[in-house]
Amino acid sequence: MINAEDIKNIKEIIGAFFDKMTVAATFEINSGVSSLDDILSKDSEGGRQERDTIEVVVRTDDPQILIGEKGQTLSEIQKILKFVISKRLSKNVYLNLDINEYKKKKTEYLKNFAKELADEVSSTKEKKILSPMSSYERRIIHAALSDRDDVRTESDGEGEERKVVIFPK
Repeated sequence: MINAEDIKNIKEIIGAFFDKMTVAATFEINSGVSSLDDILSKDSEGGRQERDTIEVVVRTDDPQILIGEKGQTLSEIQKILKFVISKRLSKNVYLNLDINEYKKKKTEYLKNFAKELADEVSSTKEKKILSPMSSYERRIIHAALSDRDDVRTESDGEGEERKVVIFPK
């Protein structure tokens, strides 16, 4: 698990990263497992897998430069920081980086969007094919609808064209 020394090292790594990018930003670090991580973190036998989770919330006056188009820059920054932090701590760390609550707002939007579409699919009995989206976004849709008895979801397609399909039951 993540300890106080690890948090200190993580703060140094993230601070140095943003300093080198010459981006004025402040950040907060939380460690723990979020409910979405509980849903998504499965071992090969389908059971829950414990892993260290670091949530970093960055605040900046110019978030778009760090978020990029459709969150692509944010995703790449997250990958880089995860790699550097995991290597420095010599343990696999899951990093959830959010900038000005972009991911939090996007997650809420996707959950609401999924529920609206599921209601429509349930009433019309016609499937809905969503636009291609990232694996992270697809998992949010699947998780948001996983408890529903009236619809089911599947991912379809390959690579960047992979999308969620909502089917009536």
